[in-house]
Amino acid sequence: MPGEELLTVEEVASELRVSAKTVRQYIANGELIAMTMGKGYKIARDDLEDFKRRKRTGPKPPDDRD
Repeated sequence: MPGEELLTVEEVASELRVSAKTVRQYIANGELIAMTMGKGYKIARDDLEDFKRRKRTGPKPPDDRD
């Protein structure tokens, strides 16, 4: 996608406040979408935001079973 912001593993790690190794584990586990470019990965800003939404904790939706 033209003009899409691409981030390095190190930039993502800094934003998430985790190590670069942890970011690579998220990628290896399929939790975070990345593309290989050269010798490393690039992560699209939209994919990082989606990952953060999925990792967010909060109130669970009500259980409809009664």
